[in-house]
Amino acid sequence: MSDPILSVRDLAVEFTTHGHRNRVVDGVGFDLAAGRTLAVVGESGCGKSTLARTLVRLETPAAGSIRYAGRDLATLTDKELRPLRGDIQMIFQDPYGSLDPHLTAAGVVAEPLRLRGVTDRRERRRRAVELLERVGLKPEHADRRPPEFSGGQRQRIGIARALASRPKILICDEATSALDVSVQAQVLDLLRELQEQEGIAYLFISHNLGVVREISQEVAVMSQGRFVEHGPTEEVLSRPRHDYTRRLRRAALDPALITGRKPRLFAPAANAGAAT
Repeated sequence: MSDPILSVRDLAVEFTTHGHRNRVVDGVGFDLAAGRTLAVVGESGCGKSTLARTLVRLETPAAGSIRYAGRDLATLTDKELRPLRGDIQMIFQDPYGSLDPHLTAAGVVAEPLRLRGVTDRRERRRRAVELLERVGLKPEHADRRPPEFSGGQRQRIGIARALASRPKILICDEATSALDVSVQAQVLDLLRELQEQEGIAYLFISHNLGVVREISQEVAVMSQGRFVEHGPTEEVLSRPRHDYTRRLRRAALDPALITGRKPRLFAPAANAGAAT
């Protein structure tokens, strides 16, 4: 593998509840190279989303390092982080709640451009419309507001918004889980295409083992805040070594075997009516 663009070592995140410290991410480490995808899978509550939020510093780590561009993001102040935030963007799980309903689609996508210093309003709009087209939307969609779009279209707007910052790394937190199966396939195709064109690195958080198999080269299995297994996706999913990974794999075939959010297999597009 080429040199990593992101290196995480011994990362820990703690929350205090009723006076007790709870370590929800515990000693996590990995490397992520440009143009590659690392998936993180596990049950609901295992720490996946907290890990994602910490990597973009929406949460503050209690220990460990997050090295990007020669700097440790874990130790930087908000002011020091500001010029780096555009390089590491996040696509959220909920395409319904992650977009400002009062802005048009073009306005949503143009906002990161404004923050990056594009002061001319017409230029921001031109770039925003280009980005919307790039993710498969039409120019006439630019002046519609999020409530007028389907879930898949809203997620495309979220991807366009992330791309406006020209990121090197995209953190996808259950980015396809709220979408119908056929729309999942379309969004995965879009993410793959963008990765091939731009060399973007993805950290892909998911509970869907079939989606993980489709999108990633490596997978890390997370349980109680730790990575219990990590390796090439096909090897880990086909020949799991850890008992927890084997249970996740069995649960993908028989969801009654596990509690919490269930890992699922990726159904073919022919089953477009299935809920996800």
